[in-house]
Amino acid sequence: MDLITTLIHGDEAARPPGAVTPPIAQGVSWASPSGEEFLAAMLEPMHPLMYNRHGNANHTQAAAIVAQLEGAERALVTAGGMAAVSTAVLALVSAGDHVVGQKSMYGGVTDLLLNQLPRFGVETTVVDQGDVGAFEAALRPNTKLILVETPSNPLLEVTDLAAVAGLARGQGALTLADNTFATPVNQRPIELGIDLVWHSATKYMGGHADLMAGVLAGPNELVERLWHMAQVIGAALSPFNAWLLLRGLRTLSLRVERHNANGMALARALEAHPAVSQVYYPGLPSHRNHDVASRQMSGFGGVLAFELEAGYDAADAFIEHVQLAQRAPSVGHVSSLAAHPAAMWAQAMTPEQLEAAGIRPGLVRFAAGIEHEDDLVADVIGAVDRATR
Repeated sequence: MDLITTLIHGDEAARPPGAVTPPIAQGVSWASPSGEEFLAAMLEPMHPLMYNRHGNANHTQAAAIVAQLEGAERALVTAGGMAAVSTAVLALVSAGDHVVGQKSMYGGVTDLLLNQLPRFGVETTVVDQGDVGAFEAALRPNTKLILVETPSNPLLEVTDLAAVAGLARGQGALTLADNTFATPVNQRPIELGIDLVWHSATKYMGGHADLMAGVLAGPNELVERLWHMAQVIGAALSPFNAWLLLRGLRTLSLRVERHNANGMALARALEAHPAVSQVYYPGLPSHRNHDVASRQMSGFGGVLAFELEAGYDAADAFIEHVQLAQRAPSVGHVSSLAAHPAAMWAQAMTPEQLEAAGIRPGLVRFAAGIEHEDDLVADVIGAVDRATR
């Protein structure tokens, strides 16, 4: 089926008979008619009729759609995006292992790699994700995992997924890609050789800023391995949030089409503004990895970042002046959202880590919603004018 049709019908095999809309499977535990069936349910990963930390009907339905969207054999839902990536990393590495990450990544993932994993004897090397040679140079005999994020948060840097996947295979390492900003509508990392994909489904997959969820997708064997770790750390998604995720997935393709259009229109308008020193958006020919993005993406998303030459105070003032976007720490909502990364991530990253990640004082991250393009561009450009006057 086409992706659009999959979003509507991809979970039908997991729905109760006759259910047009899947009901919320709110019960915590499920009775078994015999000891043999109870044991069989306990031993089957993600069985939906045993215990909600083990599995749930709404989990099964949402995971079925995401697996098909990503071209994966199986998917696993978790309580949030950080629960997804933490589950995966803890399941895949052990003391003495080495991980390769990126300089430009979500602050929570940077914290996990650089501040938390060393406590367990795992070392991480971060590299410039736009340089395939840097990934190759960072590999060691004990490298077990390469963790990438493309486009990255907040600088919209792009990683050559096929090239990195090839390096990892040669090393015998696994690859884990954050596909949150692109969504499977715009990019499918598994088709490019990546082993596992994860999402903060709180963002575009949910789409309405009213749920928290994470998703992991990949081969059966690896996803079952991740499921066992998710059981241990208690990363279970609530039934109601799983149901909300199902609802959000139905309109993903329609929303992403609007996000893509608004993101491109804003990037072009901001690039032409004299108060903006740089725009980070992979759809612009000026982006340093535009060729790679054009090769592996079918659309460039609704998130962009731009630097105001006037610095920290101007970035903060912009968010005060913009009318159609709220100051909020997320992306993927139907409404536009704006954030000041230098202020937002100061708790998760040291000043040195912020500088190394390229998060400068005047940087603004803007997540375009699905408002009318003309209204959004006029509002953003007007806010830049007022903030830098």
